[in-house]
Amino acid sequence: MPETLIERALRTATDTKAIEAGRGVVSRTGDVFARLFPGRTAIIVADENHWRVAGEQVVASLTAAGVPQAEPYIFPGTPTLYAGYNNIETLRDAIADIDAVVVAVSSGTLNDIAKRAVSELDRPYMCVGTAASMDGYASFGASITKDGFKQTLSCPAPAAVVADLDIMAGAPQRLTATGFGDLIEKVPAGGDWIIADELGIERIDPAVWDLVQGPLRDALSDPQGCKDGNPDALSGLAEGLIMSGLAMQAFASSRPASGGGHHFSHLWEMEHYGLDWDPPLSHGFKVGLGTVSVAALYEVVLAKDIPAMIDIDAAVAAWPSWEETEAKLRAALTPDLHEAALAQTKGKYIDADALRARLELTVERWPSISSRLRDQLLPAKVLQEKLDTVGAITHPDQIGMDRDRFRDTYHRARWIRTRYVLTDLLTEANIIDPLVDELFAPGGYWAERF
Repeated sequence: MPETLIERALRTATDTKAIEAGRGVVSRTGDVFARLFPGRTAIIVADENHWRVAGEQVVASLTAAGVPQAEPYIFPGTPTLYAGYNNIETLRDAIADIDAVVVAVSSGTLNDIAKRAVSELDRPYMCVGTAASMDGYASFGASITKDGFKQTLSCPAPAAVVADLDIMAGAPQRLTATGFGDLIEKVPAGGDWIIADELGIERIDPAVWDLVQGPLRDALSDPQGCKDGNPDALSGLAEGLIMSGLAMQAFASSRPASGGGHHFSHLWEMEHYGLDWDPPLSHGFKVGLGTVSVAALYEVVLAKDIPAMIDIDAAVAAWPSWEETEAKLRAALTPDLHEAALAQTKGKYIDADALRARLELTVERWPSISSRLRDQLLPAKVLQEKLDTVGAITHPDQIGMDRDRFRDTYHRARWIRTRYVLTDLLTEANIIDPLVDELFAPGGYWAERF
């Protein structure tokens, strides 16, 4: 039989050794555990909600495979678990004296909590995914809020992932929409990586690129089927999410799966949009809105003669010193974000001489950049329609954000990650203001939506 995409991706994965994806595969959990951790004890980690969904099935599978089991650790089902570092500490301390391998039965948040907790104990783990809700199942790192700043904390990926499509099909529809929002951002994120590649900032690894971008269009092709819980549609979505995680392992970075749309989402999370909702507004919902936002800006950019817009001398003259950049950042972000955001921004700040060289290269490479971007991107309206169909979020009103604050995100989001994206290029070229203005001017993408 021909090698599957997942099998090919596993050959380059650094941590994950097995993936079981398909209908009814939760019954294989015990066999996978016994093969990877012979003679070891398992401890299931879940919350009350996920325990009801799959806990007993996982117990039955482990028992049938002869795997010894410690008493499960179950978080309360309410309030909804938050990906805060305090919950990592709670789990880590609770299992520190138990010699067992964690089997996380969860969707996104609890998976990240378990992943980081076992990493701090220098232990492996495996996960049983209960929803096609995010790309973190097979990824290294955990997206956690610590000291008020949403960040990716280092930790290995799981040794194995079990993704039962029947269980995922029964997940709340909002979780599927969340996963769809997380996955669809890979479209403009690919554009951001193309820019970084052309400018010599972060080169594309073709094999890793193919892991994410290869199955991406098919994975996003049936949003209605995903909303309806159709296992065939969910199969594509789940595969796309798993492949993204494996790509991040292979590249040892989240670059293959995360771009400017994630920057938007992370900033909004740090500013607590939807945090007090029940359940809290998901990461993938905000990423979906970030995706539409960035895609709309790309459309404006690609309609322009960018080399003609860039006045290199004027851009270099206008380029702020680091001290001026720091002052501007402090004025625009809340104090709790200052130090972490400054560290991120410092990581990609360049001086005036380096800026001149980069802008000269941008002008030189723009024909190639723009051609590759046109091949990669989808129109914002198409992305919005897919997200609307699946039941995701596509307008700032839906997260309680007014027009001015939303508009300002185009300028502020780049400060919270070192990753180079479209808004970095436009800021450095000193042309971001008129391009963002066009989005909100009569006839612009956002003008008629407010």
